[in-house]
Amino acid sequence: MTGFESRIPAIRGRGALSSAIVFVLGGGAALGATPEVLVDPDVDELEQIVVTAMRLPLRAFDVPAMVYVQSAADVQQLYQSRTLPEALGEIPGVLVQKTANGQGSPFIRGFTGFRNVMLIDGIRLNNSVFRDGPNQYWNTVDTYSVSRIEVLKGPASVLYGSDAIGGAVNVLSNIPAGTEQGLTPRVAYRYSDAESSNTIRGDLTYVDSRLRATGGYTYKDYGDVEAGGSVGVQPKTGYTEDDGNARVEYDLTGRTTLLLGYQYVNQDDAWRTHRTIYGISWNGTQVGTDRVLKFDQQRQLGYVQVRHQGLGSAADSMLASASYQSQSEDQYRVRSNLRSDELGFDVYTTGLWVQFDKKWGRTSLVYGVDYYSDAVNSYNVEYNANGSIRRAHAQGPVADDATYDLTGLFVQAIVQATPQLALTLAGRYTWASVDANKVEDPVTFAVYSMSDNWDNFSGSARLGYMPVKDGPWMLYGGVSQAFRAPNLSDLTRQDVARSGELETPSPGLKPETYESWEAGIKYQGEVFAGQAAYFNTDGNDVIVRTPTGRIISGSKEVTKTNAASSNVDGVEWQLSWQVMGQLTLYTDGMWIDGWQESFPTSTSTATVKEPIDLLMPTLWRVGARWVMPQPRLQFDLLVDHANEQDKLSSRDIADTQRIPPGGTPAWTTLNLRSEWQVRKGLALSLALDNLTDAEYRIHGSGVNEPGRNLVFSVSAAM
Repeated sequence: MTGFESRIPAIRGRGALSSAIVFVLGGGAALGATPEVLVDPDVDELEQIVVTAMRLPLRAFDVPAMVYVQSAADVQQLYQSRTLPEALGEIPGVLVQKTANGQGSPFIRGFTGFRNVMLIDGIRLNNSVFRDGPNQYWNTVDTYSVSRIEVLKGPASVLYGSDAIGGAVNVLSNIPAGTEQGLTPRVAYRYSDAESSNTIRGDLTYVDSRLRATGGYTYKDYGDVEAGGSVGVQPKTGYTEDDGNARVEYDLTGRTTLLLGYQYVNQDDAWRTHRTIYGISWNGTQVGTDRVLKFDQQRQLGYVQVRHQGLGSAADSMLASASYQSQSEDQYRVRSNLRSDELGFDVYTTGLWVQFDKKWGRTSLVYGVDYYSDAVNSYNVEYNANGSIRRAHAQGPVADDATYDLTGLFVQAIVQATPQLALTLAGRYTWASVDANKVEDPVTFAVYSMSDNWDNFSGSARLGYMPVKDGPWMLYGGVSQAFRAPNLSDLTRQDVARSGELETPSPGLKPETYESWEAGIKYQGEVFAGQAAYFNTDGNDVIVRTPTGRIISGSKEVTKTNAASSNVDGVEWQLSWQVMGQLTLYTDGMWIDGWQESFPTSTSTATVKEPIDLLMPTLWRVGARWVMPQPRLQFDLLVDHANEQDKLSSRDIADTQRIPPGGTPAWTTLNLRSEWQVRKGLALSLALDNLTDAEYRIHGSGVNEPGRNLVFSVSAAM
């Protein structure tokens, strides 16, 4: 769609209709533009441009879906986000569950874990070992490597393949537009009182007429979290982490750019305290019995991308990517009887994709192919109390000596039917296969192999309509299909699932399929701006855990099966009112409901309809923002609220170490944030979060959130 010139000063933060500059999936400049003519992303009067939603640059207002953008300034200065999941928690309607302080898993439209897709410069972070329910892998992206985050709500499988049910998140690490030529060093520091944490960052950026390069190192030392109210300090919630990243963009010619990138993350001794004796009993939750349960994580990503403009009649531009990513997880556990376990895995992922786009009259076409291949090794060694080896298992948390492949072909056409009406049609063919050579029976310890493959075609259709050409209103609606193939975690997992549960291999599963309907409205005027949407997502053959009735090593065995169906529907909104030139009031939130058919007991012969696992509570936020433009000084006073969540599945009720009997209580926090751009290159931020020292826990989490908390950060470019 065309038109819709912005007529309202944008609201930075909270995913508002703020200004931003567009970068294509691989991090390059907008199609048809060069870095020299792009505008500084800190300027707030521009309208927001996004790429992830349609794989083409479009203004967010023109996208027939709910989309949000966060800039590096939002994440690092305004929010002062400790982790990437916590930054995503600033997006309207996104809830971040924390099994532990070193972990975090965003819920997007009721889905989390492997039912949302994360991309890093267009490259999938998701791999075949991602677990069902909340997992910690999105925590392996350093917030200081972020230049821009784009969030697309709703199914995105047609464009991004298996797993994209709740939404897709693309983390872009490109070099910010407007960076001055020459060498620019920068240092940053963040301190948090309630976490006793210190984060130090140093980086260098170099820009000349053809070369743009940046790189940096981050060290994080997180202390034990002091929760609100009477809870106090939560032992063993601190951990350390170090991160590095580098990116180079070189213009080979006026039409061809070479992109090189690297990321490194290493996280040490992140405990899951709710399963240990160091956990806390909160509102009736049970304390675990393990003496030690801690995790180390490491991830490395290297990639080469090429962007070329002008391929004649075949395409206006091309973006190609080749990547190699390794991800490791190591767990050390000491049981109550002093027996111990060491288990973990290594995943090596090769990724290849290419995308083309072509403009024909009133039709914009995007098409391409992507391929990802995982090679997985895993281990599990049990030790007696005296340190001698009790058993070396044939597999770890997932099958050992395994491969998993995903291949997809996609095409999308955006047709400008009339000046007021745009139609988007898209489709994807996906083929997935698995070969697991070492799968272990949990009782007999016999080793066997398994292989399987699946394919799928998914489509989507969306309409966007402006009642008045170039007017302030946009109405949209559409239907999207989505697909998730069983991964190695579904098929071969052998590890603790939730409190007191041991998940064992489940061969023979079928893919999950989903269909989602959405209708929404957007308005952007001189004083008011906002968007709202209703969505409904139906799932078929949804894979759920179900108890078998067996007890293995003192834990209840659960396995996976394709339940009959599920449904999630909800309403989300975001509104702002510019009361006067410097003062803006805003609100956003989400109401959601959902059910699934499952087998809650080992004696069940038919499915039972019950709430989906970890159903999100109703969320809302209201706030006021005051901004002085020159020099930029900003204050936010905001109230966050989550309703009580007492709609529990049978597995929620059994999760006695994380969810209180009867559900998770409602909570409300009062927060004050400020940001001061002292001069160009120097920014100070100060926040007073949870001013009332509220005692609360995000639904499904294993730890409580910080109490009254002073957070300070400074960033200085030299």
